[in-house]
Amino acid sequence: MGGAGDVGGVGGIGCMSVGGVRGVVGLGGVCVGGGRKRRVVDIGWYICYIGIDVNTEPLGLEKEKNNDCLHNPIVLQRADPWVLKVDGEYWFTASDPEYDKIAIRHASTINDLQKAPETVVWRKHESGVCSKYIWAPELHRVNGAWYIYFAGAEHEFEPNGMPTHRMFVLENTDDDPTTDNWVEKGQIVTPMDSFSLDATTEVIDGVQYLVWAQKDYDIPGNSNLYIAPMANPWTLAADPVMLTKPEYDWECIDFLVNEGPAFLFHDDKIFITYSASGTGVPYAVGLLTADRGSDLMDPKSWTKSPVPVFKTCAENGQYGPGHNSFTKSEDDSEDLMIYHARNYTEIKGDPLFDPNRHARVGVVRWNEDGTPDFGVPEPDNLWTPVTTDVLPPDGGPKAGTPAVELAAEA
Repeated sequence: MGGAGDVGGVGGIGCMSVGGVRGVVGLGGVCVGGGRKRRVVDIGWYICYIGIDVNTEPLGLEKEKNNDCLHNPIVLQRADPWVLKVDGEYWFTASDPEYDKIAIRHASTINDLQKAPETVVWRKHESGVCSKYIWAPELHRVNGAWYIYFAGAEHEFEPNGMPTHRMFVLENTDDDPTTDNWVEKGQIVTPMDSFSLDATTEVIDGVQYLVWAQKDYDIPGNSNLYIAPMANPWTLAADPVMLTKPEYDWECIDFLVNEGPAFLFHDDKIFITYSASGTGVPYAVGLLTADRGSDLMDPKSWTKSPVPVFKTCAENGQYGPGHNSFTKSEDDSEDLMIYHARNYTEIKGDPLFDPNRHARVGVVRWNEDGTPDFGVPEPDNLWTPVTTDVLPPDGGPKAGTPAVELAAEA
């Protein structure tokens, strides 16, 4: 995080303490549109600047037009958020806090996702495979059909704490993915029969690839990332190769984890973000980079950032951000990062059963060298719960209320 010297520059990022300036928690939003970003937020004794725009219009008098300000959180109590934009509509799914179902909601704006009706499209089995802990669904559109990739377990955790998940696929050939015509295509079979989860997919230069997290019993830790081409949306076409394993200190806090991969494209580069360490405060996002046109099945085609690219920002009250996806702004001019984070650090009991990992949004800025700059997690400017009670899908009556209104009422 930068200091006051970053504020005036194009694309400056900083969280700086301002003595004598008393801010109001939760003012502002993430403004996008027209290829520009402008962000000024007062939060307590801090002012956070994200992507200050230097206006080059004549005399500097023209104001930015048609900006859409995004507010956080975008959906309460939805971890591992996935947003897919199709024909101008945002389709949202995520881990349900009760881990027993997969639901989809959609809206024409990201700000409207919280109040959008949620349709349950699949429920866990009563027993056997996929009967426990349904995690991290992703909705994809491949060759005109809809697919949901998710992880489910048959058994409780192993005595050593290792989950027992495997990866599965659902298919729907209707135009509308909220219909009840989802068909189970079965488990994604991998050469290793071990804990696996967080499958994501992209079609790149005519080849569909799957990237996922999996336990290798010959490698210390919970999970590494693997990639393989696909014969169809539920079958691998070749043996996978490992892209990354937990090796840096920041990837090995509480647990040795690489998980939650997501593709991002810009110019001639292919990026994969992933999340590392335990799901509390240490949880952070890493980055892999490859050249477009390179052999994506060759680990040497990928470079790995030695430092996290997105992590906890205590100044903004955001802890353990990660397990993200990417989408576009309404006018398609900006890349948006959809991620989860908590806004407190004191977690009672198992973090898995604390439901308050809320889905949030940030703007991806691009450096001159073509690399992404994810900035810092944005502060909340909408109401969030103060208990661990599971909320209804719409978040309840206070969902969407600006924090400043609640502060004024207090």
